[in-house]
Amino acid sequence: MNIEQLPTITAQSPSSLIAFPFDESFPITCEAKGNPQPAFRWTKNGVEFDPFLDPRLMKEENSGTFVIPNKGNLTEYEGSYRCYASNKLGTAISKEIEFIVPSEPKFPKETLDPVVVEEGQPFILKCDPPKGIPPLQIYWMTISKYYLQHIEQDERVSIGLNGDLYFSHAEEKDSRRDYCCYAAFTRIRTIVQKTPMSVVVKTTNAIPERRPSLLTPSGDRSEVLMVKEEDLKMECIAEGLPTPQVEWVKIGHQLPAKAKLENHGKLLIVPRVEQEDSGKYVCKAKNRLGEAVHYFTVRVDESPEWQFEPESQLSMIGSDVLIKCSASGIPQPTTTWSVNGSPAANRKAFDDTIVLHNAKASDSAVYQCEASNQHGSLLSNANIMIMNLQPMILTQEGENYSAVEGKGITMHCKVFSSPPSEITWIQYFSYLIIAGRLLYVYRCQSILCLRLSVNRFFVQDGVLHITNVSHRDQGVYTCVARSPVDEATASALLMVLDVPDAPEDLVLSERKSKSVKLKWIPGDDHNSSTTEFIIQFEESQWEPGNWKELLHVPGSHNSALLKLNGHVDYRFRVLGVNDVGTSLPSEPTERYKTQPAAPDKNPENIKIEGHLPHEMDINWEPLLPIEHNGPGLEYKVSYRRQDLEEDWVEHMVKRHSFVVKNTPTFVPYEIKIQTRNHQGWGPEPKIVIGYSGEDVPSAAPEDVAVEVSNGSVVKVSWIRVHKDKVHGHLVGYRINFWRLRSLLNSKKSHGDKQTLTVPGDRNYSTVPGLMPFSEYSLIVMAFNGRGNGPGSHPLNFKTPEGVPERNPVFRVTDVQRHTVSLLWTPPLEPNGILTEFFYHLQIKTTAGKMKTLLDKKILLLRYNFLILPYLNYDLEIWGNNYKSNTHPFFILQKKAIIIVYKAHHNNKLFECRKSQCNFRGTGIFKKVKARRNTKSRCIFVRGVNLWNDLNDQILRHGLLFFSGLASIHGGISTQGWFIGLMCAIALLTLIVLIACFVNRNKGGKYSVKEKEDLHPDVESQGMNDDTFCEYSDNDEKPLKGSQRSLSREIKAGDSGDSLVDYGDEDAQFNEDGSFIGEYAGRKEKKMSTELKATGETPG
Repeated sequence: MNIEQLPTITAQSPSSLIAFPFDESFPITCEAKGNPQPAFRWTKNGVEFDPFLDPRLMKEENSGTFVIPNKGNLTEYEGSYRCYASNKLGTAISKEIEFIVPSEPKFPKETLDPVVVEEGQPFILKCDPPKGIPPLQIYWMTISKYYLQHIEQDERVSIGLNGDLYFSHAEEKDSRRDYCCYAAFTRIRTIVQKTPMSVVVKTTNAIPERRPSLLTPSGDRSEVLMVKEEDLKMECIAEGLPTPQVEWVKIGHQLPAKAKLENHGKLLIVPRVEQEDSGKYVCKAKNRLGEAVHYFTVRVDESPEWQFEPESQLSMIGSDVLIKCSASGIPQPTTTWSVNGSPAANRKAFDDTIVLHNAKASDSAVYQCEASNQHGSLLSNANIMIMNLQPMILTQEGENYSAVEGKGITMHCKVFSSPPSEITWIQYFSYLIIAGRLLYVYRCQSILCLRLSVNRFFVQDGVLHITNVSHRDQGVYTCVARSPVDEATASALLMVLDVPDAPEDLVLSERKSKSVKLKWIPGDDHNSSTTEFIIQFEESQWEPGNWKELLHVPGSHNSALLKLNGHVDYRFRVLGVNDVGTSLPSEPTERYKTQPAAPDKNPENIKIEGHLPHEMDINWEPLLPIEHNGPGLEYKVSYRRQDLEEDWVEHMVKRHSFVVKNTPTFVPYEIKIQTRNHQGWGPEPKIVIGYSGEDVPSAAPEDVAVEVSNGSVVKVSWIRVHKDKVHGHLVGYRINFWRLRSLLNSKKSHGDKQTLTVPGDRNYSTVPGLMPFSEYSLIVMAFNGRGNGPGSHPLNFKTPEGVPERNPVFRVTDVQRHTVSLLWTPPLEPNGILTEFFYHLQIKTTAGKMKTLLDKKILLLRYNFLILPYLNYDLEIWGNNYKSNTHPFFILQKKAIIIVYKAHHNNKLFECRKSQCNFRGTGIFKKVKARRNTKSRCIFVRGVNLWNDLNDQILRHGLLFFSGLASIHGGISTQGWFIGLMCAIALLTLIVLIACFVNRNKGGKYSVKEKEDLHPDVESQGMNDDTFCEYSDNDEKPLKGSQRSLSREIKAGDSGDSLVDYGDEDAQFNEDGSFIGEYAGRKEKKMSTELKATGETPG
């Protein structure tokens, strides 16, 4: 039947076609099929191009292919080509074909000045190869009189990926006049040479050592963009003296298992990168003076890949047709649609799908989907035919199938029709004999016959399924397709596969002392050719009944020569293998015992260890019993020192170990072990190198130095112990360190020793976890497998200040209805000189918001606070030294507001009792005194509005007193009678002060002076209840052990509090909020005692 078909591209040139100069011609291929026969046209760089108009091009009829001859004018044909194959049904298009005409690569002609460098300094010889068709290979050579010689690469000299020649440091032998760079372009079979370069190395008497730095790449980090399946190459070439060693690390992961290092570790190659190979890589170039680091951020993109490639479809008229096209890639590809090579302007596309609703015959066309991103593009043609056609069976007549007995088989029946056909299957009952085998051909005119006769058969979507296939299911199956207008049939031959039968008739021949020939007859392969035979053996002396594999033989063979061990009683069996599986084993042969013989092999896996300083333990893996080849197996152990010319020392042993005694400590030995039995010696053994026993190192590291990084970390460096003093394999170094004292304490004590282990042959390490503001001592020692060597001379060092610790004591004591006392102590480890505390107070308003009242610093280390209930507050107190703040010592939250009630003045308790003050309400108090060496007193200043004045007044004057149950709604201080009373008291006080002032001018005395004369021992007298808030203040000197003021502004003879000098003027408090001086310098025991003493209820 002649059916019209849309065009389909069947052959096209690759996307990139390179015109190599040695090729005679270059075909640009485009072939297509279709009915009617397609016609072809081309575009070049998007413009119509007709090969038939160019007489120089060779063409063929009924083909889109044309050939460009290599006649020296290739550059005019360079460009991007696309083929269009069209018939009356539609147009198919090819991918773009890029025709590339490479130019001949050449180095420029130039005169190069000599490279002059001092000995020990790095230098680079630039290659700058010309552009050409990859791959490019760079060679550096020197030109002698008769031949070219490659420049040897090592840790010091290497060729970079860019072709430059790098020298980590110059040596005198680098002075040459014939350094040549050769660029080889293998695909175009071209090698070009750069002008020779000259290097002059100036020698010097002293070559200083240098820390490593990177010659390439530049900077400290770079980004690498790769496309999936490409080879990732990263290099780090460093300069320095000694020559740096390069290490590679992938941050957070192991290096990929497929990664490999080349160019002496400077080049890391990850072949065929995947997404999991992306991430951050680090190269480290190290020598004993330091290291240089470069970070690579690797990103792996992906060129487009089909997730759902559009498929050709045959659909009936009036149906809905969905054409789906989706691709993945990084970045996400852009998808464009075309119909017959032109943009699909009148087709509706939903996401990645074109929908043809109620399709018509005119919708038949070739639909193109192209997905592209910056790394490539994909093009697919989908032939969409909308038509009605009677059924046609496309499956070939008499197709053969193979099946495995006991397993399922699927036979296909492909039908072409529109609308789709109903498919039925018929089995014909008869048989044939083909190639000597009996095959059943089943015939039955009704599919119902098949279903009733065998329930292992079922048909689903036109496919016949047979479950639990057996050999009796072999035969010819016929598929019948029917439609209302016609029917068609197709047949297939089913063959059942199975594992081979066991080989038979095993025979032993050509019997020799250590070999025998085994023959067998293969079993039936059951329609699947035997691929190999497995020969197994069993011996009767050491493991009787245990069968082991001896040999694998190709399936085309039926005999094998078996190599055997001596003095073994064998028997053999054979198994067959095909694509289905392995057969049962054959019957075993009769037994065959070989004659004794000398050993065939010597021991393997020889290990040399030294557990004691003057001994060497030699151990090896013994021969298996079957490998003895005869009775009386022994081992000859031979050894001698490698560094001396002496004879071998030999010992015969039967066990698989030997101890050499009285050896020097850690010297190299040559060891060999040879087998022998009653029949003779084994083969000549190989020599292995080992060392005698280790001893502890005999020397300590020298020039130990400490570089302080911060209060808790230091860097320790040292000069390595010479290898002759290690007396073994160096495992690493240990740093022992201990704290001598805090710098706040002059007494030294040996704290607990701590140890830091530094693995490997390193000469520096970082020691963390130190206490700030402390003095430490440390020693460094080398150690090997035997133990620690002697320590270096102790080195003392000091750490700077750090953040203070939390305070160890915070107590809430003497909680009453209206008052509570809060006590705390300085931190046990201030980690520096403690200068001040900070406190922060917030109170919750009626609106439910937190309002900051206090946020200042204080100098006292202890306070008592009077608290009124029914208010919310948060309190935080933390310390500060010269370096930094620490975290809050405590955070207290209660329904109250804090009022300062007690403080210290000159290290003596000072308090204002409300009963003495004879005052009710809220107000500010000041401490004043008339003159020096007289009593000071506390006087009322004015009332306080809780919300407006508290924050400011507590900082300026330092003492607040609250009486009664005040709340956020106000108290008695807002009542008119209370204000009037306060005014009267203030007026009376003013009158008294004026009278006192007049009286003093007349030479009179205060009543307090009279009392002082009557009671000279004011220290024992204490507070006087008849005075107005007086307190004893005769002793102006600070207590023994107290510190000077930390404000650094009060003179040495002044009081330690924060008041100004006492005199006629009112005393004022410092702006930092300190209350009547400081309370500092206490030792921990004294502070603890004082806390106990101050836990009483305030007056």
